Amino acid sequence: MIDPRAIVDPSAKIGANVKIGPFSIIGPDVEIGEGTEIGPHVIVRGPTTIGKNNRIFQFASIGEECQDKKYKGEPTTLVIGDNNVIREACTFHRGTVQDKGTTIVGSNNLFMVNVHVAHDAIIGNHCILANDTNIAGHVKIGDWAILGGATQVHQFCMIGAHSMCGTGTVVLKDIPAYIMAQGYPAAPHGINSEGLKRRGFSADSIAMIRKAYKTLYRQGLTLAEALEILTPQAEQDDGVRMLVDSLTQATRGIIR
Repeated sequence: MIDPRAIVDPSAKIGANVKIGPFSIIGPDVEIGEGTEIGPHVIVRGPTTIGKNNRIFQFASIGEECQDKKYKGEPTTLVIGDNNVIREACTFHRGTVQDKGTTIVGSNNLFMVNVHVAHDAIIGNHCILANDTNIAGHVKIGDWAILGGATQVHQFCMIGAHSMCGTGTVVLKDIPAYIMAQGYPAAPHGINSEGLKRRGFSADSIAMIRKAYKTLYRQGLTLAEALEILTPQAEQDDGVRMLVDSLTQATRGIIR
């Protein structure tokens, strides 16, 4: 299952049924879970932990040291979950000690060609990041988020669960849960109602989320004023609660 032309450090921990293609390099302090497939010409540097049943395509660079000038060679980490697809030429960097020291990628995500995930980013589950998307340092992306091709996300931004960014979107502020965003800078364009239907949200819950969106974006309210109205509604519906939680966690201001 390991091509004889691959280079695997003796200290690397390789699970059962792992495939490693020709000319790939697996360094020390790397752990690869069972069933994961590493294509040809892939570099994995540690400390990095990769879960089960991932597919990593050719020319990807996984677990390299970060590009932050503060980084001085500290033993930071990258942790990747299960069932991810990481396509050609993707780059995932380890964290920095100025944050928690770890870049975290969840499970069941699709990273299309040439996606960059920078140091200390946290990416949830079931996300799709399309070609040429760049995630800067310390960014947090919630579950089920979809980022269109060439989306650019500024450091420390948060992108809420079930949100969607159109092609070429530049994210300079936080995007609340469910929001469809587009433009430079990103601006809101309604909620991702079709995505919510596909994920089993009820018609009543989607209606409440849409009403909450109008409160947030269509009544000329400040964020604090909108939260005064939305917080009681969050007690009635889990969907609205997720929106309110994303608003209260925003640190860079929300897109408008």
